[in-house]
Amino acid sequence: MNQKDPIALSPKQAAEMLEEQPNALLIDVRSSMEFLFVGHPKGAVHIAWIDEPDWDINPNFAVEIRKLILGGICGDEEQHPAIILICRSGKRSFEAGIHLLQSGFNNVYNVDEGFEGELNDAHQRSTVGGWRYHKLPWEQC
Repeated sequence: MNQKDPIALSPKQAAEMLEEQPNALLIDVRSSMEFLFVGHPKGAVHIAWIDEPDWDINPNFAVEIRKLILGGICGDEEQHPAIILICRSGKRSFEAGIHLLQSGFNNVYNVDEGFEGELNDAHQRSTVGGWRYHKLPWEQC
C-alpha cells in the first residue's frame, strides 16, 4: 500500500475499527494539557505532535510511534497495525499522519472530526462533531 495521505475515518468508523482490530492503535496527538484536562478517548495513547511550552513539532514523533508498534518497521513493504490518529478537530492529526507516511509508515488513518469537532456559530466545540459529540467512550484526568 502506497499512501500519500492518511485515510479519513469518522469517529464512529474509528471506534468500529478499534473494536474489530484489537492490535490497532489510537494515538492522541494533541498537547499534554489537552489530553489531560479536556479529555481523551478511552484507550488512546498520548504522543504529542506539537506540545507546550514552545509549540514546536515533536522531532521524535515517528520514533515514538515506531517504539509503540513493538520495535518499528522492518521494511517499506511490511504491513503493521492500523495507526489511527486523533487531535481536536482533525487538522494536526492529518499533518502528523502525512509525516508518518513520509517516514515510511503505512496503514495510517485520521479521525477527520477529531475529539471535539469544529467550532459552531457560538465558537463552541463538541456540538457539531467529534468523538465526544458522538458519545463514544472518553475519560478526563
